[in-house]
Amino acid sequence: MASNPALARKLGTTDAVVIGLGSMIGAGIFSAFAPAAAAAGSGLLVGLTIAAVVAYCNATSSAQLAAQYPTSGGAYVYGRERLGQWPGFLAGWSFVIGKTASCAAMALTFAAYAAPAGWRKPVAVAALIGLAAVNYFGVTRTARLTRVIVAVVIVVLALVIVVGLTAGDPAANGLEADLFADGPYGILQSAGLLFFAFAGYARIATMGEEVKDPQRTIPKAIVTALFIVLEIYALVAVTVLLVIGPERLATSSAPLVDVVTTANAGWAAPVVRVGAAAAALGALLALVAGVGRTSLAMARNRDLPVWLAGVHPKYQVPHHAELALAVIVSILVLTVDLRGAIGFSSFGVLLYYFIANVSAFTQAKEQRRYPKALQGLGAVGCIALVATLPPRSIAFGVIVLIVGVGYRLIRLRAYKDTNHS
Repeated sequence: MASNPALARKLGTTDAVVIGLGSMIGAGIFSAFAPAAAAAGSGLLVGLTIAAVVAYCNATSSAQLAAQYPTSGGAYVYGRERLGQWPGFLAGWSFVIGKTASCAAMALTFAAYAAPAGWRKPVAVAALIGLAAVNYFGVTRTARLTRVIVAVVIVVLALVIVVGLTAGDPAANGLEADLFADGPYGILQSAGLLFFAFAGYARIATMGEEVKDPQRTIPKAIVTALFIVLEIYALVAVTVLLVIGPERLATSSAPLVDVVTTANAGWAAPVVRVGAAAAALGALLALVAGVGRTSLAMARNRDLPVWLAGVHPKYQVPHHAELALAVIVSILVLTVDLRGAIGFSSFGVLLYYFIANVSAFTQAKEQRRYPKALQGLGAVGCIALVATLPPRSIAFGVIVLIVGVGYRLIRLRAYKDTNHS
């Protein structure tokens, strides 16, 4: 059988960091703080700290693994190499399904800020198709567009922080309230929701076949992107709590817009909406790239249909996987309300990172960059956070996992029967 063509190594460290930033900022700043405040009030600051610790553990595990296995697929590859085919499959399947739901959520988030109510779903589909086309014509174009989007978003967030912190009469009660008033469960639930916002650094690892000098670039890019985003999240969280308070934040559909309007800077509201739309586009762009490359890795091993392993002969991208993703997500956007999809997506992401942490724990001493304690803490943290998700999200996640396991069992049985015939 002919060998699979390799993807082109075109990305440097800055490109990889920017792709990670685009993935994380879009998913978190504009969507995760309000539900986190509903779960824990001002305690979301504690939840943010917990989420950051778990994310750091996961990031170091991903970096350590990516340095040893610099190929597309992320924890799918790591699980197969370190733990066996089934753990690898569960990691890859969890990532693909969870992030497919995230793609639809990000497309709808973009449309919610950029389009009138009656046009949101068509605009969401148009945005998805446009970004899938960008990915189709090469990963360097993906990095260039993400760089522009991230720059716009950071400028907008800086505006919100400056306007909010210089407001004449902030709510002032956001940081004075009891951070633990909603109890450990509420804080852990907020951490689980906020962890969803940190998960973008996985996109760097899944693009391991396309970065230059991956043993050095991937670990550096993952940790750098994570720390930049943590600093941004902390500044924005403090600003929002100070200006509008935890109660209003918990019910807000556009908390950063509320910050500037409360601070008597209504002129900035359209600018913030543009920033939110750009952030959602950045997240969607990176999600399409990441899911496509994990699908490619799974298809190469026949854990997904082999057709998905196609790599474009000119642009050297997994065009079959990205085309299939665009079609599936477009159908979801048009037919399903995905506002509650964050719970299921978090379920998949946390399982994915649980397997990554366990995989990193098994690495040999010469491949180890970080102490085993970090991987152990990351694995325990993933299980603790997934336990706080809504029961409906957990149940749906288990069902989808069973569907994936069923597909693989059927495929293995068919392969066995063919070899024995």
